Amino acid sequence: MKYIKILLKLGIIAALLGSIVLTGIYFYIKPDLPSVVILKDVRLQTPMRIYTHDGKLISQYGVKRRIPVTLDETPDLLKKAILATEDNRFYEHFGIDPIGITRAFINLVVTGEKSQGASTLTQQLARGFFLTREKTFIRKIKEVFISFHMEAELTKDEIFELYLNKIELGHRSFGFGAAAQVYYGKKLDELTLAQMATLAGLPQAPSVLNPISRPERSLERRRIVLLRMLDEGYITRQQFDEAVNEPVTAKKHGAEIEVDAPYLADLIYSEMVELYGKEEAETGGYQVYATADSAMQQAAQRAVKQNLHDYDERHGYRGAVARLWPKPDPKKASRQTDAALAGISVDECETPALYTNWPCDIRQEQIMAALDSAGAYGFVFPVAVTEVEEQRFITRDISGVERAIEWEGMDWARPFLSDNRQGESPQTAAEIVSPGDVVYIREMDGQWRLTQLPDVAGAFVALDPHNGAVQAIVGGYSFYQSQFNRATQAKRQVGSNIKPFIYSAALEYGYTIASVINDAPINEWDEATGVAWRPQNSPAEYDGPIRMRVALGKSKNVVSVRLLRGVGLDNTINHLTKFGLDRADIHRDETVSLGSSSHTPLEIVRGMAVIANGGYLIEPYFIDRVANEMGEVLWKHKPVVACGDCAEKRNTAAKPESEEVDIEALLAAELNQSPATQSQSEDEIIPAPQVISSQNAFLVAEMMRSAVRYNGSYNKKTGWQGTGWRASNILGREDLAGKTGTTNDSRDAWFSGFNRNLVATAWVGFDDMSRQLGRAAYNRPLAERNPERFGWIGNALVGAESGANAAQPAWIRFMQVALDGVPEAPMPVPDDIVRVRIDRTSGKLTRRTDHTTLFEYFLRGTEPTVYVLEDDIDDPAQQDEESVDVEEIF
Repeated sequence: MKYIKILLKLGIIAALLGSIVLTGIYFYIKPDLPSVVILKDVRLQTPMRIYTHDGKLISQYGVKRRIPVTLDETPDLLKKAILATEDNRFYEHFGIDPIGITRAFINLVVTGEKSQGASTLTQQLARGFFLTREKTFIRKIKEVFISFHMEAELTKDEIFELYLNKIELGHRSFGFGAAAQVYYGKKLDELTLAQMATLAGLPQAPSVLNPISRPERSLERRRIVLLRMLDEGYITRQQFDEAVNEPVTAKKHGAEIEVDAPYLADLIYSEMVELYGKEEAETGGYQVYATADSAMQQAAQRAVKQNLHDYDERHGYRGAVARLWPKPDPKKASRQTDAALAGISVDECETPALYTNWPCDIRQEQIMAALDSAGAYGFVFPVAVTEVEEQRFITRDISGVERAIEWEGMDWARPFLSDNRQGESPQTAAEIVSPGDVVYIREMDGQWRLTQLPDVAGAFVALDPHNGAVQAIVGGYSFYQSQFNRATQAKRQVGSNIKPFIYSAALEYGYTIASVINDAPINEWDEATGVAWRPQNSPAEYDGPIRMRVALGKSKNVVSVRLLRGVGLDNTINHLTKFGLDRADIHRDETVSLGSSSHTPLEIVRGMAVIANGGYLIEPYFIDRVANEMGEVLWKHKPVVACGDCAEKRNTAAKPESEEVDIEALLAAELNQSPATQSQSEDEIIPAPQVISSQNAFLVAEMMRSAVRYNGSYNKKTGWQGTGWRASNILGREDLAGKTGTTNDSRDAWFSGFNRNLVATAWVGFDDMSRQLGRAAYNRPLAERNPERFGWIGNALVGAESGANAAQPAWIRFMQVALDGVPEAPMPVPDDIVRVRIDRTSGKLTRRTDHTTLFEYFLRGTEPTVYVLEDDIDDPAQQDEESVDVEEIF
């Protein structure tokens, strides 16, 4: 009894001393302890995710991968797996586990090493937020005190949910939502029991226990997790047996990209970084929704790529991108020569060749290296040619898959000689490829085709003309080949795409669309330069006196020059700036009427939107709204809108019109506010400035309608085609308007067009501005495949490259998707527009009602007042000479 009393006293003294020491330690380190109150509103570092307008993931930016999940969204079996493995008494202890501490202490006494931990989930979370993994006593003591504070401030469920989202699980994944995506490409509720157990075993040592880096150790760790779950009664023996025998299925997955639109994603990312800085943008968990719909964006990308391939194919095949061994000398073709050229002797071969007629020292590793070096670009990827038959060849890709390329997939491949010349059409596959060639192929209409990466570049952008929302944007053939965004960064000469703006200026200064201008050569001596300026039509054909509608439809260069002279250079330049064109980019000479100035496709499509929407200058934008990681909208774009009665609809609490609205400042401020604190009401409409009258816009659009269709009657010899006639022929719509554009020597090709609700611009050219787009000769195999329509669209087009055949096909292919099933939306006729019957030739009033007349639109008060004399009427149908088809020009 005496000894018991002594031991009891010693125990009490030890406890008192321990309490005093513990209290002293607490007050000693208290200044270094962080406040855990911040965990109530903790903001986890979550990557920025960019979505299309309809919610499909485009891209993800941020080093740390995290997909926040709630406790309710986490499968019950996964929660049990984590608790069974890491902290089975989590819901019972007060932040630390005395039993676990005792076990770790005994291990320290026995081994003398701090090799076994006793950390609860709370302690792991405390370490993750506030401390490091350093194994020291002072860190452990801090961890304990922080855990006490956390348990006092947060509920168990709140701690568990933070743990689920905070813990590091390897391969830059943080939290179990991200780990499920990185290792399995799945959401948490899609995981199998074995996969859940694998993830639950990661927190102890994610770098060495993960199933990608160390699959053997991961299997053993998974077995331990499953055993603990079995011991706790969380799973049955049958579930254990099935899960423990399941093979490792993990492999590294990137973000689950649903729409690959890197040019669009890069624009949005750059805007977010500019506003908030790189770190905040990449870790703030922002969910950014683009204005572009996934269907339209993908349609634009397909249209641009197909159009560039069409151009590339009609200009010829440039040959294989690489060879697995040197080509044999055709004069000495033999197997021995092949082997000698490969640097080996046939007699020295110890292993058979991989394929017939191949050198025997070419191994699979060399094929893999060559294909990997060539690189894949979207739906175009490299293959090795293994065998060549009469009109067929066999290929092997980097995965070992073999494909046959039939004759129709390669007969386009006549030799490329220059941008203006192509060789003879091939007759056999051997004229195109040889065994050992590394070439590109792609699938088209269910058939594999020989292809090549286009040398030529392209860009495309489509807008909603009413508010500037970008519906689709493509900056080039492949972002992974070139990150230069030609849609927003490439200032290129616009050619005749400038003419609608020139004609708008003419209407503003007294011309009508029936005004007659002399389409005749100009030859003017320039004393300053000592040379004559001779602007020419292309082709150099002149119609004499011609109405403005016809001149724009046929893209008459000299008429554009004469209109500029009639309006005046300064007045014309001032008018061009109304369409949003930068004055600094506009040339101060008469060549501006022919499109000598350089602008980006985005600038041009913005200007075209003014015509499409009735005269309002909108602001293009890419971001529709920004939400937090929980999907709560933090900010929504308030665009300026093209509407005549916006001012009447504006909220009375809105800012006065005279006060400039800084959209970027609003975005920066409101992203840090709650959804309810936004300064603008949801119904507020900000009117876009009207820069030209609705009547002017309507009349220009009317002229542009003639540029994309067949006009008049060929039977009556009054017929003529606009330069963009393919649009109406292929799309079969009456609500379209547009304008082609080609620069000197065909270095840039453009097409811009619209209906009332959608406007788009396509551009094609070489990044090397010294190169011309050239011309393509007749390709018999391709033409004979579609003899009636081979000149409409595709890789069989013939002649000089221009806006009509180099750029417009991309626009048409896009509109085929964008307008599919969409009712026609003709331009509304504004007030003060009247329609009168005029003579086709003179533009004067006429008393006739036959084919020599037509109805034309005029601004009230500008319609003609003089009737054409009967003797002055020109009736082509009565003339003996045959009509000449109007050649397509730019």
